[in-house]
Amino acid sequence: MSLSIGIVGLPNVGKSTLFNALTKKSVPAENYPFCTIDPSVGVVPVPDERLEKLSKISNSKKIIPAIVSFVDIAGLVKGASSGEGLGNAFLSHIRETDAIAEVVRIYENSDLIHVEGTVDPLRDIEIINMELILADMQTVEKRSQTIGRDVRRGDKDAIKLQELLDVFKKAFDEGKLANLLSFTEDEMKLIRDLHLITMKPILYVLNKQSGGKNLDEMKDGRFEKLIAYFKENKFHYVVVDAKIEDELKDFEGIEKEEMRIALTGNSSREAHAPNLEHERGGANESDDGINNLINAGYNLLGLETYLTTGEMETRAWTIKKGSTAPVAGQAIHTDFKDKFIRAEVVSYEDLIDLGSFAEAKSKGVLRTEGKEYIVKDGDVIEFKI
Repeated sequence: MSLSIGIVGLPNVGKSTLFNALTKKSVPAENYPFCTIDPSVGVVPVPDERLEKLSKISNSKKIIPAIVSFVDIAGLVKGASSGEGLGNAFLSHIRETDAIAEVVRIYENSDLIHVEGTVDPLRDIEIINMELILADMQTVEKRSQTIGRDVRRGDKDAIKLQELLDVFKKAFDEGKLANLLSFTEDEMKLIRDLHLITMKPILYVLNKQSGGKNLDEMKDGRFEKLIAYFKENKFHYVVVDAKIEDELKDFEGIEKEEMRIALTGNSSREAHAPNLEHERGGANESDDGINNLINAGYNLLGLETYLTTGEMETRAWTIKKGSTAPVAGQAIHTDFKDKFIRAEVVSYEDLIDLGSFAEAKSKGVLRTEGKEYIVKDGDVIEFKI
């Protein structure tokens, strides 16, 4: 399952620094044939300590984690929707992603001038979102024109689509993102091919600076206003220090933790965690800012992983939450859905506790599940076709 998150923001807010820190964690693309080889795309593993433990049980030759592709998109400026800056190229790159990570600066530094002259994260978000809204408004208006003839001759789908386009127009006129609106599944079928940018889920990445005047640490009114905005709209956010994460990208394990403390005075356990309702099982308790961001992006898209393990490899497979076993099997191969017979399933926790599939079977926790089974995060599965 190919997943991508576009990193967007105004110029000089830390986007490229963040991307550099992320791409240090990149994995070889040959294991993911659907991934584009592009210097502005980082194929980043989703942190999951379960894989290492499972591989020891199976003596696996290799471990392949679930991934998210992060796309470094050129800085947006006012007027992008009408062609300013990189304009249309910027917007087309966003349309190709599954979600948006919107980076905003929450620190003051007189040596680094903000493109707008002052630091105000909520204003920056409003600038970015308005450009995305204006681009979507153009899309909606063009579609209204193209279906006009069908509407006049009474085509039911065209009439319904026009009603939905009018809903979008009203929301955009009020400065609202399309992802704040609710639609039925039938309505989604009509509007899906509009590819509206503001229908994508957005994760707000608040970039701070170690040793700087950080709005969150100062309890500044600008930060409080920002958080109130997030809460009001139920938006997700994560706080990172892109510069520190970039400086730490060449370190691992205990050495990285020691360097983090030396640079910031804080351990990763004290870092801001993602503001999400549910954390993924299996993520390390001491996740650093980058791991928090990766996990937050994964959760934002409503995803989970099931696991397969054997002598050749232990692997995490990405699926939408609520997928049935045959649908989940498609992550491995498209034939698994149509040729599905059954699935042998054991939870990760039970398998680790018992130490082997043989023990799991003897204790009755290795189950046979059919086509209606809803796969859960952390299920270890062997499909029978």
